[in-house]
Amino acid sequence: MQFDEAQSLASRLRDELGRAIIGQHGVVQEILTAFFAGGHCLLRGVPGLAKTLLIKTLARAVHLKFNRIQFTPDLMPSDILGTEVIEEDRGTGRREIRFIRGPIFANVILADEINRTPPKTQAALLEAMQEYQVTVSGIRYELERPLFVLATQNPIEQEGTYPLPEAQLDRFMFNVVIEYPSAAEEHRILAFTTGDEEPTITPVATASEIEAMRHFVRDIPAASNVIDYALRIVRASRPAGGPDDAVPATVRHWVKWGAGPRAGQALVLGAKARALLDGRSVAAPEDIRAVALPVLRHRILLNFQAEADGVDADQIVARLLEAVPAP
Repeated sequence: MQFDEAQSLASRLRDELGRAIIGQHGVVQEILTAFFAGGHCLLRGVPGLAKTLLIKTLARAVHLKFNRIQFTPDLMPSDILGTEVIEEDRGTGRREIRFIRGPIFANVILADEINRTPPKTQAALLEAMQEYQVTVSGIRYELERPLFVLATQNPIEQEGTYPLPEAQLDRFMFNVVIEYPSAAEEHRILAFTTGDEEPTITPVATASEIEAMRHFVRDIPAASNVIDYALRIVRASRPAGGPDDAVPATVRHWVKWGAGPRAGQALVLGAKARALLDGRSVAAPEDIRAVALPVLRHRILLNFQAEADGVDADQIVARLLEAVPAP
């Protein structure tokens, strides 16, 4: 795939999403960035902000298989991965075990309200997200590529929920926060969605083209100073940094655990994908800064003092970017 082809595909996909999604340009940009970089997204927002519509439209625009999994307290891992059943041949009486594939066997997965199910079921996604395979009764089943998991969380109604453990949060490349639309955008939403006309979404890419796009993103060059900038940001987020790390006082005061190496990988890959979406063939320091918030906000664990002082992870990331100079 050439640069012009990749940029054209990204532009077409963005246009198709714009047919169904009104506003939320920053959210669409971040989700497409993670999608082209080969990562997964955690999407947080109140009900009614088109989270489900966004991911369904993405699947339709790329002609990929889409499955939605509604996470509930009684959901079991087999409801996600699949289950084995015993079948009997009526002619011979012979019995054999057959594996019935679960909804994880798709290209685009919407894990709706993932924090409403216990950790045992949440963990069923880990192997699929990281290794593109699932293991059932000791047998490994390969998953089709591309695989894009978008999990939603509702920031309200926290009773009866199970917060995602840090190990699973780290599997998500981006943590995207979707806010209320502006007054003008909400006016357009009310006018557009209460009529009889529905947007027509046309597939603009195939699964093989998306895979080629993801390989192309990895081939986008990032200079040594850009990678060093991502490294310094990640290492500065750790309160127990080494002697060569410039850890801000705010991090030592409010952060319990900082980001791991996977955060640095997400920063660099996200920067490359963002450069492509922006029409540039080389990742730059400003791309690192642009993706720092969705990459780091779920990877920084705050201590009790931060909670007492009313400080959240977004504020810590903002102070990190102020403290770590760009090249």
